[in-house]
Amino acid sequence: MSKKTIKIFAIIAVIGIILGILVGSYNGLVETRESVESANANISTQLQRRADLIPNFVNTVKGYSDYEQETFTAVTNARAAVQGADNATQQAAASAQLDSAIDIWVNAVTEAYPELKANEQYIALQDELAGTENRLAVARKDYNDAAKNYNVKIKKFPRSIIASLFGFEPFDYFENAAGTENVPQVSFD
Repeated sequence: MSKKTIKIFAIIAVIGIILGILVGSYNGLVETRESVESANANISTQLQRRADLIPNFVNTVKGYSDYEQETFTAVTNARAAVQGADNATQQAAASAQLDSAIDIWVNAVTEAYPELKANEQYIALQDELAGTENRLAVARKDYNDAAKNYNVKIKKFPRSIIASLFGFEPFDYFENAAGTENVPQVSFD
């Protein structure tokens, strides 16, 4: 083989290696982005499950109480916000709104109507809601883990170059809205 042929093969090999790295990095970023989107879809599924439980919960309580329309409206509006959320930030805000409305409403109603606490349907729905809250917490954690993994990948060199070339943007983390760390206060004044 001549030196010219060796140089051509070397250039082809280097180009092949660079293309392989480029394709491998791109495909890895796509796969990781899909993991984040899948985790976000799991959050949406659990939020929808919780939103679907609310009407049953409301109907069960309706039989026992003449609850305040204002509180019911807050729960209904919060449920609609959850169903309309498009991304993690909107989901977090809507979820916090629904959490607060449910906490206040459920606490107010169960304190005002102690016999409701013993109703089998109420207990079953409360257990379903608690189970959904646990699933939602796990889905949020899984989303944040996937988002962290993806965000780290698009920031590390040399993938950061590939990520910027192909428009890979970081994902927001699912964070609770401000004030959700405080326990809601229920008062019957």
